[in-house]
Amino acid sequence: MSKSASEIEEKELIRKEFNELVDLCPRCKTEKGLKLVSKSFELARKAHKGVRRKSGEPYILHPLAVARIVAEEIGLGSTGVAAALLHDVIEDTDYTYEDLEAMFGTKVASIVDGLTKLSGVFDKNQSAQAENFKKLLLTMVEDIRVIIIKLADRLHNMRTLGSMPEHKRLKIAGETLFMYAPLAHRLGLYALKTELEDLSLKYEHPAVYQDIVNKIESKELKNREVIERFITPIEESLKKAGVEFKLISRPKSVYSIWNKMQKKNLPVDEIYDLLAIRIVFKHDEKIPEKAQCWNIYSLITDIYRPKPDRLRDWVSTPKANGYEALHATVMGPQGKWVEIQIRSERMDEIAERGFAAHYKYKGVQEKESELENWLQRIRELLDNSASDSMEFLDDFKLNLFSSEIMIFTPKGEVKVMPKDSTVLDFAFEIHTHLGYKCIGAKVNYKLVPISHKLKSGDQVEILTSEKQAPKYDWIKFVTTAKAKTSIKDAFKKERKEIILRGERLVEDALNKKKLTTNNRILNKLLRFHNIENKEELYFTIGSDKIDLSNLDKILREKSSNKLIKYWKLSFGGKKEKATPQQKIDKRKPYILSDDSEGDNYIIASCCNPIPGDDVVGYIDEEEKVILHSRKCPVAIKLMSSQGNQLVSAQWTTHKLLSFLAIIKLTGIDQIGIVNKMTKVISDDQNVNMRSIHVESHDGIFEGSIYLYIHNVEDLNNLIYNLMKIKGVHTVARQERIQK
Repeated sequence: MSKSASEIEEKELIRKEFNELVDLCPRCKTEKGLKLVSKSFELARKAHKGVRRKSGEPYILHPLAVARIVAEEIGLGSTGVAAALLHDVIEDTDYTYEDLEAMFGTKVASIVDGLTKLSGVFDKNQSAQAENFKKLLLTMVEDIRVIIIKLADRLHNMRTLGSMPEHKRLKIAGETLFMYAPLAHRLGLYALKTELEDLSLKYEHPAVYQDIVNKIESKELKNREVIERFITPIEESLKKAGVEFKLISRPKSVYSIWNKMQKKNLPVDEIYDLLAIRIVFKHDEKIPEKAQCWNIYSLITDIYRPKPDRLRDWVSTPKANGYEALHATVMGPQGKWVEIQIRSERMDEIAERGFAAHYKYKGVQEKESELENWLQRIRELLDNSASDSMEFLDDFKLNLFSSEIMIFTPKGEVKVMPKDSTVLDFAFEIHTHLGYKCIGAKVNYKLVPISHKLKSGDQVEILTSEKQAPKYDWIKFVTTAKAKTSIKDAFKKERKEIILRGERLVEDALNKKKLTTNNRILNKLLRFHNIENKEELYFTIGSDKIDLSNLDKILREKSSNKLIKYWKLSFGGKKEKATPQQKIDKRKPYILSDDSEGDNYIIASCCNPIPGDDVVGYIDEEEKVILHSRKCPVAIKLMSSQGNQLVSAQWTTHKLLSFLAIIKLTGIDQIGIVNKMTKVISDDQNVNMRSIHVESHDGIFEGSIYLYIHNVEDLNNLIYNLMKIKGVHTVARQERIQK
C-alpha cells in the first residue's frame, strides 16, 4: 500500500472515530456542544499531527478513545469530552494554558491544566511525588471532572499496555492497582474499577489471569444451565407480581475471584459466589424504591433459602460514593450459592457510571452530600498533610479508600469511619479536644479502652477526664489521618527538640570515629533497628529508646546481614574481593539462576518468593536487586511509588539453591498422623524439613512446617502428596513469613 493510500485510510479512521464519539454523546449534539467538541477535535488533531504512539497508530486516536470512554462509559457532557480531546495538548505540544483559555474558555482550559499537573504524580523522587499527588487532589477538589478524565486516560493506557516493554507494564499496572482502581471505586465507577483491576492482574500475573479465565470459561456452559434453572421461577414470580425488570447474568470479575482466592486461600472451584445475577427493575411511582427492593427480595426468598450472613443492605444506608443496592446470596440448584443484586434503573446507572449519573435524578442533594463529605475529608487531609511523602500516601489510601464502618453516637447519629478505627479515632473524629481528654468509651453500654477496635453498628459514648493528657504512643493505635495529625500537633515542638537531640547524638558518635553522616550509614542504622524513616530514627535515639553503643557492629555489618529487613542467600565458596556492582539494565528481564553471584539479589522477607513465583526486582541504591512477589503489598506500593527503580525478573531452573517455605495444615487428629506427614517429607528427595509444629484441639489439628525447597513445582508436588494422607483436610503455602 502506498504512503498516500495509508494516509487516506488513517484520515478516514480518525474521522469515523470522531463521528462515533459525537453519536455516543447526547449533549454533544446540541449546536453549542457540537461546536465546542468539533473545535477541540480539530485543534487536538493539528497539535498531535505526525506523532505516533508506541503501537504505531496516530497519536490523535488516544485522545479520541479517552473522550469516547468519558462520553459512553461515564456519561460526561460536551465540556468533559472537549477537555478529554485536549488532555495532552498543554503537556505534549507548544500550546499553553492561555491559548486554550482564549479559544475554549476558562472551564475547559482549567480542566486540561489540572490534567497536565497530574502527569508526574508517580515520580521516582518521593517528595516530588507527594507534591504532585497533592496537586492531583487539589485539582480534583476544584473540579471532579479532572480525575474522571484521568481515570479514562489510564483505562485506555491499560487497554493498550501490550505495546509497552515489561518493566513499564509492571510500573503502570502497579500504579493502577495502588491508586487509580481505588479512586474509580470511590467515585462509584464500578465498571471502570473492575476493568482496571482485571487488566492490572493480566499484566502482573499473566499465567494466573489466564488460568482463572480458562476455568471460568470451562465452567460457563455448566453454570449457564444452573443459572437458567435458577432464574426461570424468579422470572415467573416477578412477572406474576407485575414487576417490570431486566435480569442480567453477571460473572464475577477475574480480579475479585483472584483476590478472594488470596484472602481465603481457596482454589477457584471453592469460591462459592462465582455465580451472580442482577435484577434491575423499573421503579413503580406508587411504591418507594426501598420497599420495592425488599418486595423483590421477599419473592426470591420464597423460592430459595438465603445465606443470612451474606445479606448486604446498601438501600437503607448507601455507601459513601452513593452506591445503592440490595445484595443477597441464596442456595440455588445443585447446591450452588448464587449472589443476587437488586437495583432500580436509577441505582443501576449510578452504580455503573458513578458521579456523572447523579445529575440526572431529583433528590440528588443527598448523594452529592456524600461525595462532598469525601471531598471535605480530602481537603482536611491536604491541610494537615504529612511532610513524609510515603506517610502522606499511606494516610490518603487508608482513610479514603478503605472499607467503611458505620458508628452510632449516643443520640443515634451515624458517623462513617474507616475500617479498623478505634475508640480514640472516633473521639478525634467528633472533636480534637475530645480526643485529647479521652480515657475510654462505652461501646454498646460496655466499658472498653481507647485502643478498642470498633465494628460497624457499634454505639459509642466517649468517656473523658480533664486530668487526661495526650501521649505520643497513642499514634500506634489510631488509623485515621485526623487522629494521627492531632496527636502529632500536640507534640510538634517537643518532638522537634527530641529529633534534634537524636541528630546531634548520631553526629557526635560518628565524629568520634572520624565519620560524617551520610545516606549509606543512615540506611544501615534504619535497617538494623527496623525503622522506616530518618526522622523516626532520630526521635527514637533522642528519646533514649535505643543507644549507639553497638555502632561499630552496625557499621561493620554488610547490607546483607540477617538483621536487615531482607534475607539474603549466602553460599559456600571463597570470598573474592568486592567488585563494583554493574549497572542493571531495567529494560531487560533480570535473570535469576543457580550460578548468580552471592551478592546479586536479596530475597525480601515480607513475602519470601521462591523460584516459580511471579516476581519483580527493586533496585536499591547499591545496585542490588531485592526480589518481591508481585502480589506482595510492599511490591504493589513500590510499583506505584518508585516504578523507575523496578526491573522485571525471571527464574531459571533452580536445583542447587534452597529457599525457605512454610506450609500450613489442618485436619482430623489421628494416632500417627504426624509420623505420616514427616515420612512423606523425608521420602521427598527435593525437600528438606527445618521444623514442624502441630497443635491439637478437640480432635482437630493445626500445623506449620518450615521447609527448604528448590522451586514452586517441588512445593506443589509435596502439597499434593500431603493431601493424600487420610485425615489431612487442607494444605496451603503461607507466603508471608511472620516475624
